Amino acid sequence: MWMSTFARFALPVLQRSTSPIACKALRACRRIEKAGVPPPCFLTPVGVRGHHTLGSASLPVAHHSVRHVRALDEERLLEVEWEDGGQSLFPFTWLRDNCQCPLCTLQSAQARLLLLTDLDVHTGVNVVEVTNDNKVSVVWPDHHNSVFDADWLRKRCFSTTARQAMQEELFLNERYYWDAKLRIPTADYQEVLHDDKAALAWLLALRRVGIVYLKGAPAEQGQVARLAERIGYLRLTFYGHTWQVQDKPMANNVAYTSGKLSLHTDYPALNFPPGVQFLHCISQAMEGGESEVVDGFHMAEQLRREDPEAFRTLTSLHVDFIDTGTDYCDFMLQSKNRIIDVDAQGRVTRINYNNATRDSVLDLPLHHVQPFYRALKAYVDIMNRRDNVVTYRMEPGDIVTFDNWRLLHGRRNFISRSDRLRLLEGAYLDWDEVMSRLRILRRTVQEEASCGHEATFN
Repeated sequence: MWMSTFARFALPVLQRSTSPIACKALRACRRIEKAGVPPPCFLTPVGVRGHHTLGSASLPVAHHSVRHVRALDEERLLEVEWEDGGQSLFPFTWLRDNCQCPLCTLQSAQARLLLLTDLDVHTGVNVVEVTNDNKVSVVWPDHHNSVFDADWLRKRCFSTTARQAMQEELFLNERYYWDAKLRIPTADYQEVLHDDKAALAWLLALRRVGIVYLKGAPAEQGQVARLAERIGYLRLTFYGHTWQVQDKPMANNVAYTSGKLSLHTDYPALNFPPGVQFLHCISQAMEGGESEVVDGFHMAEQLRREDPEAFRTLTSLHVDFIDTGTDYCDFMLQSKNRIIDVDAQGRVTRINYNNATRDSVLDLPLHHVQPFYRALKAYVDIMNRRDNVVTYRMEPGDIVTFDNWRLLHGRRNFISRSDRLRLLEGAYLDWDEVMSRLRILRRTVQEEASCGHEATFN
């Protein structure tokens, strides 16, 4: 049951891969697929734990074979017909620009050597053919020869379906929305640190669901830095590489008080806020201090359905945020961000909202002020509905890792005592580093599974 449930958010990654580990997971989900049940919008309760999440390989890697190639000179396209009956079209210019020979590509860095000034963007071709080892060979008018691997070409097909599949493989943009019924995916801290499969499962869940709980860390400072080293490096901000969340006199941030924190994302006062946040509980308050989270992307979609005008307002108007004080060094931040960022396709990509650091400066025409407040209030009201908020209490040794671009988090007030101080240590990373490590772990786990499969048959 744990495998089929995990597959509900991992399946889109695995379906687009021909790796042995993908085949293993797909086999585990075959009963669901045969029943014709689509992945649900809401996750059912699940604990994602370490190596239980991903299994070893048992099926071989699939390869694509070329049946025929021909040059369409008038359209300046290369047509590839595949053995499975599909077809792909590749522009001559793109093929020449991406020649994989040592003169044109530095393979050790996967970097292009061919200069754009040396590229004939109107090039034709002299000869195209399929080689004996199932590669596509192109001889250009200047007699330069380019040879392309069939699998390499197939992945880069220009069809809408292929391009969407490639973007999903690269960026894992699909999300699984949730509400108050979510049971936060959980992993073991030590397994994530030392086992690649556990680390991959953690990062996949972090990307798909937006939040993963890690249990079993020592209740002492330094654990978020160790966890960050599993990925790459911490993001330094004006609050330091790591920061201590506790009730402080003359606090330079509302988080450093014992009062309630409303739902927010961290650091919208930066033009590029941190993408991922770690919070480690070292000591919990005797009373209060429960954490709250909501799925900001899901809430934005609810707003789009219930109040399209409010959604348009929050995705179009830029709002001023400010943060000023002294910590790692003096700072006086000022930024302009939309509350809800969307991409060219209208898909929600980032939430930027912190009521504490929303500036009194509001750089909007007068007639936009009231509509802005109405729209923001509508969004905040949706967030605070009881059936949307997940509440949990961190205990010493717990680390919560979450998507700061997607989730809004808050905290209930707590009672601070000298003999029982509430202390959390926090840290930030950027999604660039996290996604880089996820891709590397995915490749490593797939290669290990492939080697294991080959050894089985040797």
